[in-house]
Formats: sequence, structure tokens, C-alpha cells
Amino acid sequence: MNIQTFFDDRTFTLTYVVYDPSTLDAVVIDPVLDYEPSSSKVWEESVEEVIAFLKDKELNLHYVLETHAHADHLSGAQKIKAVFPHAKLGIGANITIVQETFKNIFDLPEDFPTDGRQFDVLFNEGQTVQAGSLSFEIIFTPGHTPACATYRFEDAIFTGDAIFMPDQGTGRCDFPAGSAEDLYQSITEKMYTLPDDTRVFVGHDYQPGGRELKFQSTIAEQKAENVQLPANRSKEEFIKFRTERDATLAAPRLLFHSVQVNVDAGQLPKPHPNEVRYLKIPLNVFRPEEDGDLELRKV
Repeated sequence: MNIQTFFDDRTFTLTYVVYDPSTLDAVVIDPVLDYEPSSSKVWEESVEEVIAFLKDKELNLHYVLETHAHADHLSGAQKIKAVFPHAKLGIGANITIVQETFKNIFDLPEDFPTDGRQFDVLFNEGQTVQAGSLSFEIIFTPGHTPACATYRFEDAIFTGDAIFMPDQGTGRCDFPAGSAEDLYQSITEKMYTLPDDTRVFVGHDYQPGGRELKFQSTIAEQKAENVQLPANRSKEEFIKFRTERDATLAAPRLLFHSVQVNVDAGQLPKPHPNEVRYLKIPLNVFRPEEDGDLELRKV
């Protein structure tokens, strides 16, 4: 099993191609569609790089996998599916929770489905999936979002935004339906119980201090060195830390732009009668409540 990495330095996102060099079977994890909010420009440089690699290696693409509905970049899944129409787009089954939440926030059409049908496959917890000669396990790792899933291929896991490199810590938990308690359990009871030599491939690397790009660690390194959640940190300590830190964080630059696209499986909004597509940007939309829910508010 080989792993090819692509890094989008605009959003600090890692895209992976996992493939079998003998059979040429492959999957893509978390592809990026380029977007610039100041001009509302969409282009395909990042995803075209992945497509070029797939074509050059003559790979047989079985799946495009999303670890969650990203809040920091638009998904390039639809562009890949247009070139590889037999590839299936898969995501964790709890994407329906995210769709239900954001349908109201973005005032999406009444007929916008919230049962996940926009995706080809909704994966279940513990499910094992065949992709030709490749096989991967679905591990639900909610907390950053309720729909986060980690994909385990042999000795490697792809964690999306649940956990980052040890010098960065974990994903934030202040998005709608996020939960620091859930993330603690996802990491300590699922990831940290895997063999210590399991390789961990992260969804982002923000290169703290300007260091070089890093995207691979091990479970042993995470348990010993993760600055936010080492194996010996209690749940109460982590929840307190994560909650206080999240309260200081600004919203991701592409939060509203990306989520409304990604809950629709990476499909851009349909053109209006004037043949122009529009993204909705709500104003002053969130007010956190004590119970962790978020309610809509008017300006």
C-alpha cells in the first residue's frame, strides 16, 4: 500500500491518495476545490493535481472519501467524480445530523434532503469496506463535528480534523453539534487503543512557528507528546482546556462558504435565472447557549 500526499497551502489541507501499486486500486481522501472569498472565485488547481496523479499512475479509483463536512475548504469530490464517474463518494452516516443543522442556518430549500442521499455511500461505525484489493475500516470519531470519521487502512489511519500533529493537538469543538467530551472519547477510547506503531495521517498542518510541513506521526507519539491531549490527561482537564481555547478562536475564513457546499456533497449551488451561482452568508447567526446548542438570531 502506497500513500501519496498533496498539500494545499492556502487552507493547510492534506489530501491523500491511497493505492495498491500492484493492482492499481485507489481511493482519494479529502480533495480540495480552490476558492478565494474576496473575489468569490472558484478554480481547480489543487484537485487537478490529484487527478493528474491518478491518470499518470493509471489508477483504478474506487472511492472519494470525506472525513467530515469541512468548514475550511470546498470539497473537490465532484470534480474527481466527473473524471472518474465510477468512483463512489463516501462519508460517515452522521452527515445527516450536520445537514439538518445547517439546512436551517442557511435557509436551504424545503426540498433539500437531509438523509445523506447526495452522497453515494453513507458508512456505518465499524464497517469494513473493499476498494478492489484495498480494505479499510470505518471508525466514527465525533467531536470536531458529529459526522467525523477516521479511515483505517492496514497500519495507517486518516483522521481528518479530529487530531493533528503532536505539536498542534486536536481539532476545535465549537462548531454546531461539536463536543469536547465526544472528541476526548474518540481519541482516547478509539485512536489511543490502536497499536502504538499505527501511523497517523492528519487532515491539516498549520506549520506552527513556520516549521516544515509534517503530516505523519504514530499513536505512540500522539499519546506521549500531543500538546493538548496526551494519554495521561483527564477528560475534565481536556474539556476545560478545549472549551476555553475554542472561545478565543475566530471562525474559519471559509466557514460559511464551504459548509453549505460540503453538506451537499461538494456540489456548487444551482444557477439562478440569471445563470449566476450564489453562496449565502448569514449575518450574526450564532449565539451559544449554556446547553451547547446554537440558536438563530436576527440582526
